[in-house]
This record gives sequence, structure tokens and C-alpha cells, in this order.
Amino acid sequence: MDDHTGENAGKGASAPGKARCELYLISPQEVGGSFPGRLERALDAGPVAAFQFRVKGIDQHEAARLAAPLQEICAARDVAFIVNDSVALAKRIGADGVHLGQGDGDAREARAALGRDAQIGVTCHASRHMAMDAGDAGADYVAFGSFFPSITKPSEHRPELDLLTWWQNLFEIPCVAIGGITPENCGPLVSAGADFLAVSGAAWNGNEAEAVRAFAAKIEAAGT
Repeated sequence: MDDHTGENAGKGASAPGKARCELYLISPQEVGGSFPGRLERALDAGPVAAFQFRVKGIDQHEAARLAAPLQEICAARDVAFIVNDSVALAKRIGADGVHLGQGDGDAREARAALGRDAQIGVTCHASRHMAMDAGDAGADYVAFGSFFPSITKPSEHRPELDLLTWWQNLFEIPCVAIGGITPENCGPLVSAGADFLAVSGAAWNGNEAEAVRAFAAKIEAAGT
């Protein structure tokens, strides 16, 4: 996800030279204890573009404490460290960027707070209008989903695959597919034009290293 994620993005689903889809890991709720070791194993198992720190219901001081070792692990492996929801926390810890839900603020305000080099993503559910608005506001990527039922973050929004293809054919800003994605069901998302697959449960509910390797194989197969 370097350079506003643009280096990793193609201009269209069938554009010559379109970069291969990449994995974007999202943390589980519990990131203390043995989790830093799990993150290391996941990132060492295969290519991962970014890691999103998504922890709810704790104060910013505690969040910063939990984020510190994870941020170091990501930095050592050149993996972008993205904070979910909180521009204030992202600024406090010097994160690589922030991911905003529809109720978490405006991309323009996040850019003003975090600077030109911050990577700002915006959840757009199944809405083309929201995605275009996010792009106009300066988002570095847009996220569509939930493509499949998700226990991690249930959603009534269920976009069709052609939303990814439509976006890829018209816009240079990368798109992220999210929601219930597993190695078994990710192939059509890759083929449709997703630049990134955002994954949580499929990675952390079992062996994280095996999951990353399985995703890498399926992404490779779908992209050829």
C-alpha cells in the first residue's frame, strides 16, 4: 500500500500490467498476549500489503500501548499499519494511515490531520455514489462489502461482483473487497478486479500462517 496505494493498483480489471491483488489483514478484537507472535507468523508466511488495527471499547492510551509492538512488527516487514476509525489514534502513534467508516469523519479532515503521505481508506458498502464521493474527498482506497456473511462485522450490505469491475474500469483509486472472505471464496473477487482482500476471521480463527499461504495460492491462481 505504498504511495497512496497507487503503485499496487491497476487502472482497470483487464488493463495491461494490472498489479496482482494483495492481502490486507484486519486484527481480531484481542491483540494482546500472544497475538504479536501470531502477527509475525502471518506476515512471514506470504505477501501482505497492510494490517489494520481494529480494537473497540478501550481508551486511546491502552490502544496505543497495544498497537506499539504490532506497529513495530509491520514496520520491520514494510507492511502498512492502518488504524481503524480513529484519526486521533493514527496521529498519536504515527500510523501509516486510517480507515474510516461512513460515520467516522471525512477523508479531507483526515488528510488535514495526518498529512499528505497518510493512506486513507473509506468504507463504501455497496454504494457507487459513496465510493465516488470518497474518491473526490481524496481517499487513497475505497472498500466494498460485505461480499459474504461475516461474523467479525455483520452487514446488511451485499454488493455484487460487478461493482468491483465497474470501479476498476473507471477509476485509478484501488478498491478493497471485505466481508467473510476465505481462501475458498476469494477467487471471483480477484477475477472481478479487487486490488486488495481485507481478511480477519479467515486468518485468525485458525492457523494464521497456513491461511496466508492459502490466500497467496488462490490469489495467484485467480490472477493468471
